[in-house]
Amino acid sequence: MSAEPPLTEQNGTSSSNGQAAEDTNTNVNANPSSGKKSIRGSAKSIKKSIPSPLTSAKSNAAADNRSMRRIIAEDPDWSLATVPLLTELCVKHVVDNFADHPKLDELQVKYKAKVLEKISVNLPLKIVAHLVSDEGYWQRRCKASWHVCDVSKFGHSWKRMFFERHLENIIEHFVPETTELDELKETLPLASPYVQRMDIKQLLPPVKEEQIKAMEDVSDAGSDAGFDGPAFDHFEFSTVIEKLPHLREFHVTYGVQDCGMNFEWNLFQFTSRDCLLLSKCIKRCSTLKIFQLHKSKVDDDKSRVLIAHILDHPSLEELDLSHNMIGDSGARAVGKLLNGHCKLKKLDLSNNRIRSTGGAAIGHALQKNTTLKSLNIRLNRLGDDGGQALCRALMKNTTLEQVNLGSNEMTEPTAAVLAQVVIHNTTMSHVDLSCNRLGPDGGKQLQEGMEENNTVLEMDLRLTEVGQESEYCINQILKKNQERDRELKLAQEKENNNNMNLDR
Repeated sequence: MSAEPPLTEQNGTSSSNGQAAEDTNTNVNANPSSGKKSIRGSAKSIKKSIPSPLTSAKSNAAADNRSMRRIIAEDPDWSLATVPLLTELCVKHVVDNFADHPKLDELQVKYKAKVLEKISVNLPLKIVAHLVSDEGYWQRRCKASWHVCDVSKFGHSWKRMFFERHLENIIEHFVPETTELDELKETLPLASPYVQRMDIKQLLPPVKEEQIKAMEDVSDAGSDAGFDGPAFDHFEFSTVIEKLPHLREFHVTYGVQDCGMNFEWNLFQFTSRDCLLLSKCIKRCSTLKIFQLHKSKVDDDKSRVLIAHILDHPSLEELDLSHNMIGDSGARAVGKLLNGHCKLKKLDLSNNRIRSTGGAAIGHALQKNTTLKSLNIRLNRLGDDGGQALCRALMKNTTLEQVNLGSNEMTEPTAAVLAQVVIHNTTMSHVDLSCNRLGPDGGKQLQEGMEENNTVLEMDLRLTEVGQESEYCINQILKKNQERDRELKLAQEKENNNNMNLDR
């Protein structure tokens, strides 16, 4: 924005300058000598009359564009968005009053999405459990509750993840005879449609003052020696499992995590009453497919009680009793389970106390079993007698695909029988013999047997002392078998695709 000087001033200045010039010319013609003086004087007066840009700028700022400022009255806080849209006000009102008046299904899709993005993750479960199905909301709620959230373990469902972990947290921090059941009773009906898996990593024993006083008299030496002290019964699962109609996988450990300096042996005791109540729950849960009870000091008596209840379980496919105290008597009960009507496909008995007699009982059952595909019996004490009994069973078994016999004190005689197994068995594909002193002779016999095998894809021979030459030759045979298996799978896939195209 610029301002020009008034036209009247410019005209007046130009007319006065013109009059001065005429007067000068007249004087010069009349008197030449005086004309020079008058010309000089008029020149000086003309100089004085022409305004300087600098002085004119100072006297009239509008004459100089460089010194002009454009002043606009502005409010930095003013905006067209100051007044929100009516729809935004409505969304905000719904969000602010969601706890008292939950409205979601009545909203249009775009407004429903906005409400789900803004509602609090601390709303009571009784309001949002069945009303909110949006995965984004449950993702926010999971991340607000736990730092590590691996949704792949929960079927990629954030809602299922939240309810399973929330229920697990309630049970893991439940103290029998102390904790009120109100929270658990309120949560179960809300979580039951979504819980398919439970992984209980600890169970707290009851706190009884009289028994605690008695325990204070026990010396540290007695505790280190394995003094158990009074037996404490743990959380009873009957009130939970019967209300979870979709439960398919159940893992539980009877012990306490992070007990620190408060360690006592009785914190890790699986009582007879615990075993009986748990066994009854597993028997009644007809939907259960995977059951894991490990690191819980399950001995022979408790394992027999448990197996007696699940002999005819209609759906159980995987049983994990690893890291317990099961001996030969418990192994015979396992053999009875394998001979029964169960549908077990995977059995894990690793890190127990099974010896040759128990191994023979399991081997006898494997000769007749037609469902088991994976057997893990590593870290036991089978010896050569138990190892040979199991290997002879594999000569007749036609379903077992994976066998883990690692760390079982087996030597060359077992390797000799296993060499015959790999010749005649055409279903076994993975064998683990690690940490058994098979020796060079055992390695050579295994090598001879593998030369006639084309189905074993993996054989772990670490720390078996079979010799480098035998181990190298066996590895070359395994690579050949793996390549053959890959080609067969590709051919099968191609055939399936062709059949699908023909059907279309």
